[in-house]
Amino acid sequence: VRFPEDLEDDNTTFNAEYSHQVFGDDEVTFGYKGLKILLYYIAGNLSTLFRIEYTSKVNEKFDCVEADDVESKIREIIPPGFCTNMDDFVSLLEKEVNFKPFGMLLHSYSVHNEEAGEDITYQIYKADMTCPGFREYHERLQTFLMWFIETASFIDVDDERWNYFLVFEKYNKDGATLFATVGYMTVYNYYVYPDKTRPRVSQMLILPPFQGEGHGAQLLETVHRYYMSSPTVLDITAEDPSENYVKLRDFVLVKLCQDLFCFSPGKLMQGFSQEMVMEAQQKLKINKQHTRRVYEILRLRATDMSDAEQSRSYRLDIKRRLIGPYKKKQQELAKMRRCLRPEELTNQLNQIDLNMQHEQLEESFQQLVSDYRRVLERLAQA
Repeated sequence: VRFPEDLEDDNTTFNAEYSHQVFGDDEVTFGYKGLKILLYYIAGNLSTLFRIEYTSKVNEKFDCVEADDVESKIREIIPPGFCTNMDDFVSLLEKEVNFKPFGMLLHSYSVHNEEAGEDITYQIYKADMTCPGFREYHERLQTFLMWFIETASFIDVDDERWNYFLVFEKYNKDGATLFATVGYMTVYNYYVYPDKTRPRVSQMLILPPFQGEGHGAQLLETVHRYYMSSPTVLDITAEDPSENYVKLRDFVLVKLCQDLFCFSPGKLMQGFSQEMVMEAQQKLKINKQHTRRVYEILRLRATDMSDAEQSRSYRLDIKRRLIGPYKKKQQELAKMRRCLRPEELTNQLNQIDLNMQHEQLEESFQQLVSDYRRVLERLAQA
């Protein structure tokens, strides 16, 4: 909510993707007809209005059953101090002009908005719990995780090894410049013996109204650039990354690596090398596993797939990596031949169908190439 009229505007509303963490695996609540759970957030400081509406509710006295206590379930995840009255919320909205982003400005960028017909400015900040008011703001911000990240959990903010990176949109209201929350990322700094750290991305969320505009890529690249400048950082990883995060990371890391000397077309065609691992790790804090994916994507760009020899060479190079788990199965099979009785061996052989393995390998290769092409298409448009 930026303006009072937003409260009545369905275009500013977005729905939860998940509710199982609040209402159970079935995502069902009992005892109401026409139930609406309404959560309004002021765009900048995220002051909250919480209301429940319904057309009817079962009555314990007459229906002999009790409706679920929806309010207490929501109260478990939203911090105290929220509004329940529309007038109180609107009065808080008038004070929004005083809200300013927390922490240190790292990066500014613009995105052209077709609807508004103008460029809109966004800023990325790094904050921590020493920033006045940030702890309370973060408590409100993290509630979005429960509705938009499938396996979300709240973090221990008293642990000083957490870093917080925030994206804000600048907008004008009655001649004043205000800020709206766009999204954020939390990063935990793990200790690596003897004197390094390994920042690990834990949570990343761009709010639904801003998705598809490139803010995730801007945020991830800004975070990488922030840690790249630190001599104590070994490399940057992610905790249990989603499929969408992996695609985003592929794009950002390829964008960062494409100008490195060791990723020049001539070097790429010679195959994956230790030189690539060293340069990506030392200059960009990228680990070996991610560097290998970058190499495969950039080699695809440098490969003429209509040339039979180049195509075959690329295919063999990728499949040599993909075949690792299958080779492990073959080694297990060799052990079985030595150790198992004939009838036990037959049973195990039935589970290891070589033809099926070849089909799975080809399927994995085709899926990978398809994913890599999408990265290269986005890169060409960047």
